[in-house]
Amino acid sequence: MYFIWYIITGIIAGFVAGKIMRGGGFGLIVNLLLGIVGGVLGGWIFGLLGIPGGGIIGGLASSIVGAVLLLWIASMFRRV
Repeated sequence: MYFIWYIITGIIAGFVAGKIMRGGGFGLIVNLLLGIVGGVLGGWIFGLLGIPGGGIIGGLASSIVGAVLLLWIASMFRRV
């Protein structure tokens, strides 16, 4: 059940991260896929830092941070 929640929040986070990273996005589908991976990455980073990311708002916030971070890293490789 939690896996489905990660996918849903990752899709939302990918959409929001694509809007935050103007010009740094890769298109809607790729942003959504990177959002799913970024959601897991954000949860992992928040866990390492000891920041509680529980609940709907915390999970979505950590997913957005992870998706923005992943889009930023991916955009660095695209420009090279």
